[in-house]
Amino acid sequence: MHDTTYTITAQAPRPTDRPAYLPDPVGPVMLPSEIPPGVQMVTLPGGIRTLAYTPQQAPPAPPVPVAQPIPAWAKTTALLVPTVGGGVAAAGIGLSYAAPGLIAMSQALWATVALIAAGAIGLPVLLRLARNGTGTGTGTWRSTTHITQNITATGLFGKATGTINHR
Repeated sequence: MHDTTYTITAQAPRPTDRPAYLPDPVGPVMLPSEIPPGVQMVTLPGGIRTLAYTPQQAPPAPPVPVAQPIPAWAKTTALLVPTVGGGVAAAGIGLSYAAPGLIAMSQALWATVALIAAGAIGLPVLLRLARNGTGTGTGTWRSTTHITQNITATGLFGKATGTINHR
């Protein structure tokens, strides 16, 4: 009969620091920390990955700024500035012409305030003098009448009676 013995071969376990998606290396494995500066892993046109020296490349030039259009608010502000400045100048000239009139109105307002203050002080004095009175105008004071009233009532809604005394 036939001899059916098979020899079992096992693959060596993968190193733990090598990613599973890379194919198994044929020769000895070099760790990424062991790669000298200036050497990189490159893929050749045939699909073979290998280490190669790569020339130092200059950093990319900064992007050239592109001219942007002027916003509408800036145009509006630029157009309004001379108008507002002219208005302020016209107001200043108008105030300089109106200054004598403004001074006169200011003095008239202060005179009105003084009149109101004098009225607030003098009116109560005049009313007190008129109430007391001087009688015939000879300077003698009139006598004052005193009235006394006594009222009595019985109950909340009872009839009230009272007397009035003149003195």
